[in-house]
Amino acid sequence: MRATLFDLERTIRQRRAADPSASYVAKLTARGRAKIAQKVGEEAVEAVIAAMADDRQGLVGESADLLFHLIVLLADLDVPLDAVLDELERREGISGLAEKAARKSD
Repeated sequence: MRATLFDLERTIRQRRAADPSASYVAKLTARGRAKIAQKVGEEAVEAVIAAMADDRQGLVGESADLLFHLIVLLADLDVPLDAVLDELERREGISGLAEKAARKSD
């Protein structure tokens, strides 16, 4: 899975500087971070709607859209996908409740 996500990240980073008329990533990037963030939110809502409708295939598609747009947002902030995956690995084996409580005390 990491290879697919890293390939996607590499493609997104390359296309950010492309001609916006020829690349969705470049067009979205040109519209600014607020638009990218809006797309992340829209895709998250669509994933929730699919889940609540028991639409497994819809959830799969919307989840792919969500991951794609999240990686575009990460690229816009120059945050490598590795940083997010490292954070997930750091949390591995830690109770979600304990991890959340630790964040509140920071």
